[in-house]
This record gives sequence, structure tokens and C-alpha cells, in this order.
Amino acid sequence: MKTEKHKQQPKPQDAGKPQRDTEHGEGNYKASREYNDATRDFVKSGQVEQAAEKAKPRNQQEQEEMRKAEEAGRDRSKGEDPKLHKGGRKSSDIH
Repeated sequence: MKTEKHKQQPKPQDAGKPQRDTEHGEGNYKASREYNDATRDFVKSGQVEQAAEKAKPRNQQEQEEMRKAEEAGRDRSKGEDPKLHKGGRKSSDIH
């Protein structure tokens, strides 16, 4: 005998309470899949170099602002996951 999973209907005493949102938050697989698909499509489009060029700072002031923003982000970070760079390369090796 098969058991079907059905959405749980609110009980009469719960009728005024908002339904639990099962599509958002941690583990939102649909949004993750959509993001991954869009990223993959963008990379395949051949527009990555153009976007990178467009994102470059236009002057010394912008370059300094970007550097400070990146530094501020790193200061709040717990560091990168060592598993991220399996070849032993650290983010500090890149710059």
C-alpha cells in the first residue's frame, strides 16, 4: 500500500496563522538551481571578459574604494575554507 505525501492543511485553530514557507531559507534548492543555471549560461555566453572589463575601477579613487571594501570584508571573514583550494593555493597567493 502506497502512502502519498500531501500538504498538511491548516487546522481550524491555525487558520489565521501564516503558512510555513518551505521554499525559502536554507536549503532552497530551486533558487540554488536557478542561480547555478544562470551562472553557467552567463559563462557560456562569452561575456565574462567584457563584464570584468566593465567592472574595473575607472580611476584611482574607485580603485582605492574597492580595495578598502575588499579589506573590510576580509576583516569580518572567518577565512576561506581550506577545502576550497585543494591544490594548496590560498587566496593570498592569488594577489
